[in-house]
Amino acid sequence: MWRILIGEFLGDLKTQRTRAFLTFFAVAWGTLSVVLLLAFGEGLKRSVRDGLLGAGDRIFMIFGGETSTTWLGLPQGRRIRLVEQDLDLLRRSIPDLDRGSPSYGRYGIAFQVGPTRTNAYMEGVGPDHEDMRQMRAAAGGRFINELDVSQKRRVVFLGNELRDRLYGKDFDPVGLTLTVDGLPFTVVGVLQKKFQDSNNNGPDEERAVIPYSTFRAIYGDQFVQSLIVRPRDASLGPTIKAEIYRVLGRKYRFDAADERALGMWDFIEDAKETTAVGLGIQIFMGLVGLFTLLVAGVGVANIMYVVVKERTQEIGVKLALGARRVHIVGQFLFEAMAIAVSGGLAGLVVATLIVTGVRQIPTEGNPAMIYLVRPAVSWPIVSLCVGTLLLVGLLAGILPARRAAAVDPVESLRYE
Repeated sequence: MWRILIGEFLGDLKTQRTRAFLTFFAVAWGTLSVVLLLAFGEGLKRSVRDGLLGAGDRIFMIFGGETSTTWLGLPQGRRIRLVEQDLDLLRRSIPDLDRGSPSYGRYGIAFQVGPTRTNAYMEGVGPDHEDMRQMRAAAGGRFINELDVSQKRRVVFLGNELRDRLYGKDFDPVGLTLTVDGLPFTVVGVLQKKFQDSNNNGPDEERAVIPYSTFRAIYGDQFVQSLIVRPRDASLGPTIKAEIYRVLGRKYRFDAADERALGMWDFIEDAKETTAVGLGIQIFMGLVGLFTLLVAGVGVANIMYVVVKERTQEIGVKLALGARRVHIVGQFLFEAMAIAVSGGLAGLVVATLIVTGVRQIPTEGNPAMIYLVRPAVSWPIVSLCVGTLLLVGLLAGILPARRAAAVDPVESLRYE
């Protein structure tokens, strides 16, 4: 039966080449539109997500704030300033915290290598900062470790852009000495290049990092700029956030419901919102492409109606000779599905080639291009397109096929 269906389909293509090509092209174009729109939507969603993860992965960045309500007889407007010991308090009081680091910071720090001198932001942090803030070291280097902190070592981890300003592009300064505000420091690592579209006090690539104990010993800061903590499980984010306010509220005597008493950058919630926005954009773009594909499906249905009309006598002869109605339905349904699927697969192949070519466009020196040239054809996109094509072919073929099967053999032989 399949051999007969394929033979008749190929015969129809030979006699109606222009019509078949236009129908094939319409489906291919619709599929191309759907895949490209979904791929660029997926790329945009991933870029926004990766940009946020470049600044921090599932963390809370806690800053001191100012009370906005009276509490236990204390007035509003009291300034809350955090210290290193608050991190130990949080980790003891909230077992579900996985990692944590204090963070000191200062602008305008002078860095000098020979005659080359520049100013940049410098941060004093602990070893957990590397994982929480995605500050991975390039090959051959490392981040700050526990021994650096306990011995207050003068070691520095450089952002890749800051390294370029001091030593030149792609130079490996690990093990070399530079002066930081007139004091000698040894470079232990350079930041591995990363994509980051959110930041605190500037991008990581333009800053230097030293042990927080060394920072405190040199500059004498009493209060930290922030505390950075990460839950063991991101799903516990709202609970952990409430616990942070409760624990610190008990120490500093402010209402745990007073959100202004502490500044809080909630990366977990930001990630949820970013994912939701990206998904919304992708759904919108997908719907636009889907309607384009449905228009192509209407074209297939119209063509099949014309084919049924032109082949009315042929259908009548087949029925008169004993062909069953299911065979007639199968013939026209097969032709509609074959046109839809073959055109769709062609559109899918072309779209994949376009996506592959676009991803080769360099983004160096133009960060905005990262959002435009990172389309991605994922398996969910492919599955959605294939399913849509099958549905379009089925809908475009079922009604003409049923009409063909309902032809009266006697009347069809008199049809002109």
